[in-house]
Amino acid sequence: MNIDIIFTITLAGITLGFVEGVKPGPLLTMVIRETLSGGLKAGSKAALAPIFTDGPLIILSLIFAGWVSNQPLILIIISVLGAIYLAWMGIECFGINPPSSELSNDNATGSLKRGILTNLLNPNVYIFWFLIGGPIMATAFEENPISPLFYATSFLVSIILVKIGIAFLFDITRGQLSKKSYKFTLGICGIAMILFSIGFSYQAFTIYSTHYL
Repeated sequence: MNIDIIFTITLAGITLGFVEGVKPGPLLTMVIRETLSGGLKAGSKAALAPIFTDGPLIILSLIFAGWVSNQPLILIIISVLGAIYLAWMGIECFGINPPSSELSNDNATGSLKRGILTNLLNPNVYIFWFLIGGPIMATAFEENPISPLFYATSFLVSIILVKIGIAFLFDITRGQLSKKSYKFTLGICGIAMILFSIGFSYQAFTIYSTHYL
């Protein structure tokens, strides 16, 4: 077992999971709404949505990881598109506002269901796994066939724990979370996204050099 590739892929999963967990979006907004209306338990249930929404996409990505790893042209195209998408998300982190903390009148029951529905209707989830998660797992598959599992697991655990952590902060502060601190965290996430974008670009260049030059 190649420990280095497993450590690297796990670290990538944790980092991207943290970034996706912190970045404002439909699911994070729902987590905060559920927390402020139904407490930490309701917010935590909504935060579990990625298990049910990202799970099937992860399985599909794992199935195709071995095939994509043997298709250099497809991997180059996906890597370039992933690099562009990551760069766009990274730049976006510096301009978007922290999520709203307005109270919701929603009933606290059904938090998990609302979280799942919110994430299922979020196109970014599908784009992320086919343009970012997929290439990462395909590249890792070449080094070690089981390493994609470490990426998928670490990503899911990371994004869920981060969203539960944010739910906890909103629960104890009742929405009075420092926007300055949140924007600083978003800035760090933006830098991380841009660095991953550079990595994807380098990966595309390396694959191209290896197979076509």
